[in-house]
Amino acid sequence: MRKTATTTVGAVITTQDNGVEKILLTRRNIQPFKDHWCLPGGHIDADETARHAIVREVKEEVGLDFEPNFFAYFDEIIPEQSIHNVVLIFTGPTTGTVIPQESEVSEIGWFSWPEASALALAFRHQEILSAYAQQGG
Repeated sequence: MRKTATTTVGAVITTQDNGVEKILLTRRNIQPFKDHWCLPGGHIDADETARHAIVREVKEEVGLDFEPNFFAYFDEIIPEQSIHNVVLIFTGPTTGTVIPQESEVSEIGWFSWPEASALALAFRHQEILSAYAQQGG
């Protein structure tokens, strides 16, 4: 049987902390990649737009209200884990208070670009962050 790709969404959320740009990452509390850091995001539900999905996922995972702007798409092909996702990445401002959803997220952190680059991130999120940084963030 031929496997098809799944479409997912992810959010690059940044803030300024004493003149240093930091990115919001979550530590996964579920498989695959349990205990790895990643961008907030997830699967698009049936009859849901990508924009609605990323707003919902950010609210569910980190408690923030998100105003998404499309950034780019990336292929996440990880054969050893039978993963083939096309991930739509959004950026944008947030409001609210950071609150982790413990069923999916065990921890939330703000990381400088060098700190985030040093982490073993889930999926292909390191590639996504590199592309975002190259675009000038």
